[in-house]
Amino acid sequence: MDTDSVSNATVDVLHKSEEWKEEPEDEWDELHPRRLIPEICNLLYHLGWDAIYIAPSGVQKERIKPEDLFIQDIQGRDLKLPPPSKALKKSQCTPLFMCAYTERNAGAVIHTHSKNAVLVTLLCDKEFKISQQEMIKGIWNPGLGRYNKYKEEIVVPIIENTCWESELEDSLRAAMHKYPNTRCECYDYLMDLAVNMKQLNIPWHAVEWRP
Repeated sequence: MDTDSVSNATVDVLHKSEEWKEEPEDEWDELHPRRLIPEICNLLYHLGWDAIYIAPSGVQKERIKPEDLFIQDIQGRDLKLPPPSKALKKSQCTPLFMCAYTERNAGAVIHTHSKNAVLVTLLCDKEFKISQQEMIKGIWNPGLGRYNKYKEEIVVPIIENTCWESELEDSLRAAMHKYPNTRCECYDYLMDLAVNMKQLNIPWHAVEWRP
């Protein structure tokens, strides 16, 4: 494809994106994102669930059925289980999720597998520290009751992995007590940035080298 063709294709894409128009408000049905998303957010906020719903282990999330969920209370007592015929098991990470509920008063837990977090644990020892990055200002510091400042240091504990996720409970709970201000927001971005800085031989945890 020559340069003119590429240029024409780019212009065509721009024209198409500029032509997009949202439907008039009187045409939004109950499933329109502008109606559905606020409704879901409002319902989740006001439900005040006393139970914890846990997905089964080994089942692809898009294939989970309503009856497949485990339900337990904050003390870990089972309230409702899937049918025995399905032979389902709770997620191996359930004890870790419970740490978030009991130690941090979390309202929900989202479990991710971040490649950036794994790489950082291979580059660091017991802690990941970073400072003087813009995204640090997006992390709330509950101990100080405010967001962190640009020059303040972010410290994230690193705990040694085990063969089974459930065996991480004690070390995770200890880390939560030792590092009470650790929160997830913005961390994946900062860890990705640290890995890229390492590749460029730029120190990510230093304040002296910057003007």
